[in-house]
Amino acid sequence: MTFTDTTDAQDSVSPRAMEPESNAPHAKESEPGDPEELGTGSLDGDAFDQDTLDGDLALKETEDAPLEPVAASASADEDFAPSTSESKSDTGPAQALPPPEEIDLDDPALYLNRELTWLAFNQRVLHEGQDPRTPLLERVKFLAIVSNNLDEFFMKRIGGLKQQLAAGVHSRTIDGRTPEQQLAECREMIAQIQDDQMRLFNSLIEELTAQDIRLVGISELPEDARQRLREHFRTNIFPMITPLAMDPTHPFPFISNLALNLLVRLRFPGGNETYMARIKVPVSKDVSKRLIQVDDVNTFVTLDDLIANNLDMLFPGMEIESCELFRVTRNAIVEPEAEAANDLLEMIETELRERHFAPIVRLEVQAGMDPVHRGMLAAELGLNEAEDVYEVAGMIAKRDLFELAGLSRPELHDKTHRPGDHPLLANDRRNIFHVIRENGPLLLQHPYESFSTTVERFLSTAAKDPKVLAIKMTLYRTSAGAILDALIEAARNGKQVAVLVELKARFDEAANIGWARRLESEGIHVTYGVMGLKTHSKLIFVVRRDYSQLRRYYHIGTGNYHSGTAKLYTDLGMLGCDEDIAQDLTELFNYLTGYSPPPSYRKILAAPYTLKPGILSRIQREIEHHQRDGGGLIQMKMNALEDSDITRSLYKASRAGVKVDLIVRDTCRFRPGVPGLSETARVVSIVGRFLEHARILYFRNGGEEEYFFGSADMMRRNLEARVEVHAPVENPELRQELRLILDVQLADTRSAWDMQPDGTYVQRQPADENTKGAQELLIQVAEKRLAAAAKHKEKNLRSRLLSHFERRLAAHQG
Repeated sequence: MTFTDTTDAQDSVSPRAMEPESNAPHAKESEPGDPEELGTGSLDGDAFDQDTLDGDLALKETEDAPLEPVAASASADEDFAPSTSESKSDTGPAQALPPPEEIDLDDPALYLNRELTWLAFNQRVLHEGQDPRTPLLERVKFLAIVSNNLDEFFMKRIGGLKQQLAAGVHSRTIDGRTPEQQLAECREMIAQIQDDQMRLFNSLIEELTAQDIRLVGISELPEDARQRLREHFRTNIFPMITPLAMDPTHPFPFISNLALNLLVRLRFPGGNETYMARIKVPVSKDVSKRLIQVDDVNTFVTLDDLIANNLDMLFPGMEIESCELFRVTRNAIVEPEAEAANDLLEMIETELRERHFAPIVRLEVQAGMDPVHRGMLAAELGLNEAEDVYEVAGMIAKRDLFELAGLSRPELHDKTHRPGDHPLLANDRRNIFHVIRENGPLLLQHPYESFSTTVERFLSTAAKDPKVLAIKMTLYRTSAGAILDALIEAARNGKQVAVLVELKARFDEAANIGWARRLESEGIHVTYGVMGLKTHSKLIFVVRRDYSQLRRYYHIGTGNYHSGTAKLYTDLGMLGCDEDIAQDLTELFNYLTGYSPPPSYRKILAAPYTLKPGILSRIQREIEHHQRDGGGLIQMKMNALEDSDITRSLYKASRAGVKVDLIVRDTCRFRPGVPGLSETARVVSIVGRFLEHARILYFRNGGEEEYFFGSADMMRRNLEARVEVHAPVENPELRQELRLILDVQLADTRSAWDMQPDGTYVQRQPADENTKGAQELLIQVAEKRLAAAAKHKEKNLRSRLLSHFERRLAAHQG
């Protein structure tokens, strides 16, 4: 978790919980995304032996009835009676609500704040680091994730709020807060998170020491070890350091974003006057990691401590008075005027250059820094010392603890998960287009199923297949490797290849510019999307000559085409060749590379034109069905719910009696359980070993159920200012798979947090301490499904196995 999907960067950041979608594979993102109990016997490992599975797989086709949503059959009392612990996540002060009979849907008190709910998500992520049920090095990783997420939060969200203040913006958000109020409340929550981080850091250091993993100061090492480190410094670090003096003839130096710096005060021997110098700590893949291993054992010192203990080499003959660590964070929101650049590529390159020199929004200093030095730094950097300077006890930039979390100590990590093959592809080595054409659409579930043997296989086959004539694709974030190699191979094999590269993917702009230029150099037609819109959809479109006709195949996904994050984010994809969806995608790609969007589509919902109206109309339809026949049910799984129109519409549905289940990873404006307004609604957040990243929409629709999945969160920017695609899932077996995901997550008692009416979260507690969370259960489902497929190789296997798990789940609910 950069559980960051910095979904601008909120679709990135690190393994279990980041808000962003970044290229850093450790991002669970940053950045920045369900009350039914299973009971004592939950779906844990030994509950399903192979004999039971084999027996169920022998069931007849007629027994595979459509799955009924678990949530729909539970009583109201059961829905809102989870077993909870004292663990809480606070979204900040909630406004007092009016009496039910006076509720106005425009009342700011009904809407939670975007920034505060995202910070509350990071409190839940941090709690995973505090939870003794989490393996030790995974707890270290969660601490690093939160540090990384906060860095991005300052760069994006605090930076944006400070820009609004500087521009004199005083307008209020839908939750009634001005930029100034939001900044003040964010700072208060951040202070609490930092206090919790420090306590957790100290606790983890003690536990690591008990496991013979030590992070120590150089002064704690024996003399011979210090001498070996000094020689390492002399040989590998010293040549890369450039001390910069600060005096009237040497102006205050430029300070890079997120770089560690030492502020050194020194004097000549016997002199009275002191001098100041700054040393940049050269943490980089080309010079040194932040944590330096001592003598090939699991003892580490920091690079900044190593430099601080060898200043005599840098300042020979001088007396060192003090050496203090600091770091700055710069605003990442830089928007150059489009008119100032000849094209979009030039504009983004200008933005990257300007971001390097962007205003500073935070100064971190080590605890106990001389107040005069602290004030001098704040003044030189143009900061308000009282508001923008943060003292950090212990290690600054705790995101570097990812280096420690990556140690090879299997007993201190989660059990290794290796994504398996899709059951219908694992034992079928035919051309993948034949498999798709004969078996119908395939639903892919990452990281439970392998990205390389599904998506990469699809694209690499298309590159080689002589019957494939054209490939079109959208790239929001990607990595070097099979995806780009396949596109280049396709072009070299004479196929028409067109790729839309989104240059404005936050924090990945430079990488995407590099990919775009590489693809263009291979003769691939590269476009940069529609002016004024980010292209966030995840699409591969293949035109193939099948027999005597052209057939169009596609992959539609919720996640980036990135092999690293595909192992860390939970995402969905669909491989298919439905003619209506294929025609919709043809028209969509024509819009992306040309002009004039179609007024409507046959099956897909696409932002910015048909997705939001399509969702709102379906919510209204659910209200009408419920008022006429009862039984209304809406379920949505997403990373964030920020759009006020969607939130207001869900309030209307709940007030009308429709059951509303929301699985929301991080930001959420909606308040469940409010008397007279949202009593039939609940909001659940799942925090586990993977970053929840898939989006699913479900509408009961009077029994004519509808399922959609796709790339868009319920955020205004996604719905109105991006190109997004949600596709229908019509195949009954694929619907069963989505139903299982929703029901398992809604029933989770290990990884789930329930939002309370005031916006705070309470973590569920299972009756059995060995209970597994939803993600572990879905790993089991995938493993048993693949094992059974290898044994039976039956076409209807997937449906039968899903029915088996659904019956077990329903039995626990009963």
